[in-house]
Amino acid sequence: MKRIGLLSDTHGFIDPKIKKYFAEVDEIWHAGDIGDMATLEALEQFKPLRIVYGNIDNHLLRASCKEILRFKVEEVEVLMMHIGGRPGKYAKPALEEIKLNGAPQLFICGHSHIALAQYDKRFKMLWLNPGACGYKGFHQIKTIFRFQINGSQVENLECIELGARVSKSTD
Repeated sequence: MKRIGLLSDTHGFIDPKIKKYFAEVDEIWHAGDIGDMATLEALEQFKPLRIVYGNIDNHLLRASCKEILRFKVEEVEVLMMHIGGRPGKYAKPALEEIKLNGAPQLFICGHSHIALAQYDKRFKMLWLNPGACGYKGFHQIKTIFRFQINGSQVENLECIELGARVSKSTD
């Protein structure tokens, strides 16, 4: 079993509560819009990290991260990219990747700043967007996800609210 902490859209800010909620995870996955190299480095020092760059990330982050990641954890195939769209309305690169290489069991994206988990019946995959956990953007509440991968199952998915977007405090 692997315990996963999933976040997106930090925009250069790591809420101190992330370390508390991700203390027991085995890996952190970041679905883009990291913000700066210091954020990337801080996450790498905290836990093993799988990360993609987002549309706000500069050339240094793009050189350090990939745009699209495909990987397997236990028996679950995962596809992660920043701009993925949503079930029924995927972004063109996401749809092309799915059509070219097949649908994963778990599709992860960020960008929308809206936390949502949904099963896509068309592609038979779980679609996750953890929302945004930085303080830049239009979202009102900072959110992250935490879940487990147990064999071929994604289990115990939690959406965790970190507090108001406008606050940089530890609430």
